[in-house]
Amino acid sequence: MFSSVNLIDRIPPSLRRWYVAPPVIIVALGVVIPLGYLFVRAGQAEWSLLSDLVFRWRNVRLLWNTVSLTGGVLVGTIVLAFPLAWLTTKTSIRGKGVLTLLGVLPLAVPGYVMAYVLLSTTGAYGTLAQIADIVLPRLSGYEGALIALSLGTYPYLFLNLRTALLGLDPALEESAQALGYGRWQVFTRVILPQLRPAFLSGGLLVVLHVLGDFGVVSLMRFETFSYALYLQYQAAYDRVYAACLALMLLALTIGILFLEARLLRGLLLHRTGSGASRNTRRVGLGKWTTPAYIFAAVVGLVSVALPVLTVAFWMTDSAVSGLPWASLGESLWASVSASAPAAVLAALLALPVAYVGVREPSRATRIIERVAYLGYATPPLAFALALIVFTLAGFPIVYQTLALLVFAYALHFMAEAIGPIRSALYQAPPNLEEAARSLGRTPAQAFFSVTVPLLRRGLLVSVAFVFLSAMKELPITFLLSPPGFESLAMKTWSAANEAMFDSAAPYALAIMFFSAAFVGLLLVQEKSRRTEHTGRKPEARA
Repeated sequence: MFSSVNLIDRIPPSLRRWYVAPPVIIVALGVVIPLGYLFVRAGQAEWSLLSDLVFRWRNVRLLWNTVSLTGGVLVGTIVLAFPLAWLTTKTSIRGKGVLTLLGVLPLAVPGYVMAYVLLSTTGAYGTLAQIADIVLPRLSGYEGALIALSLGTYPYLFLNLRTALLGLDPALEESAQALGYGRWQVFTRVILPQLRPAFLSGGLLVVLHVLGDFGVVSLMRFETFSYALYLQYQAAYDRVYAACLALMLLALTIGILFLEARLLRGLLLHRTGSGASRNTRRVGLGKWTTPAYIFAAVVGLVSVALPVLTVAFWMTDSAVSGLPWASLGESLWASVSASAPAAVLAALLALPVAYVGVREPSRATRIIERVAYLGYATPPLAFALALIVFTLAGFPIVYQTLALLVFAYALHFMAEAIGPIRSALYQAPPNLEEAARSLGRTPAQAFFSVTVPLLRRGLLVSVAFVFLSAMKELPITFLLSPPGFESLAMKTWSAANEAMFDSAAPYALAIMFFSAAFVGLLLVQEKSRRTEHTGRKPEARA
């Protein structure tokens, strides 16, 4: 049995500081308690009722739809992302910068905007029918959701694979060839195994995105756990079944995370010998050059050009009848008024979490970081429902308020803010803070006067990441927004859901504009980081 003194002694010193403990407690309680309360709410039902709710045929169908869509999108993203990543890293093909942009730019098109584009392009009254008199069957259901999600999420896999391919050491391939391996054997036995972490990390992002997606599946009328959860919440007063669906979705997500962790366990792929790895060797494509360009052109046409041209086409229709400037301004203000404070709050909460994780790594700090990532990994609808159930039971005064929406954004997207701050912390020498303390500064004064200025760039990137993610967020906004609150995302989805494509165009264009700014920031950061690592020569500094 531990005394209170012993328990306090077991807390890492960094967690006992006044400016670290409150944010850490807020993160832990804000994520864990609402999710735990879902179990309490579901457990309040009688066992017979709970059994009927869980073990019903509809849930099996929802599970099959969710898993089959997730697996299909995973295959689709691999088909799109891997060839593009290979072309931009391992070949001598010209225009690799343009091809890299084609692999990243779809991030500027949210999934529900891509679904809106596919719906408004096909069918008897679609864009193709009006411009070229080409009538394609209206995309919907599994096929429509599969195409929209694959086109919108393949950049997550592309970025991971491209980074991994750039880091491959050609000495391993040369050694395999010296042992008599052919090209195909080198590819399957040497290169592919080294890409396993990239496939897993990129694939995990794709899977989490598909499991939590609501906008695409609702527009395509394909019922997965997320869509069924939303319908149940909106249609039924009794929320027990909604809580059960949220827990089933959460269990599926945890199962995926556990599987990914098991597949990564014991994986060790870095060099163990002396010396440094050489640059990746480029290979010529020969007769495959033309097919490679055709493939890249088709991918770029469908994933980038089609959304831009389609939204521009419906925008001209909307402009003829008069652009809704007042409504557009109100929606823009609604999105900014929730996203901006959420971004700042997420960065403020992420700062101490990243700080204790980098400066004083321990089991306790690793658990705190995992809790922060749990909020991000939890499907948005399940997370929002947990907050609703918890606030209605404990704090009804905050239900359907802007404060709750901002809090939910901050907790859900905080994991995006941790990464840039943690990277900046690794580059900030801890001995500067120690030197400040040796000169008589308190720990807080040393932290704010020495370390925080060095983190300014990471903090700005964190704020930008969360801001733009919140601007695009749809399911959390639907469930937690106050009455009368209509963001750009809600306006786009609502108009597209009623097939009013010209009405949705101005809001979709505004979202794409802000998202393009996010992609531009991502590319600038990658270029800046690469310059820092490779562009500074000792003689230049001298």
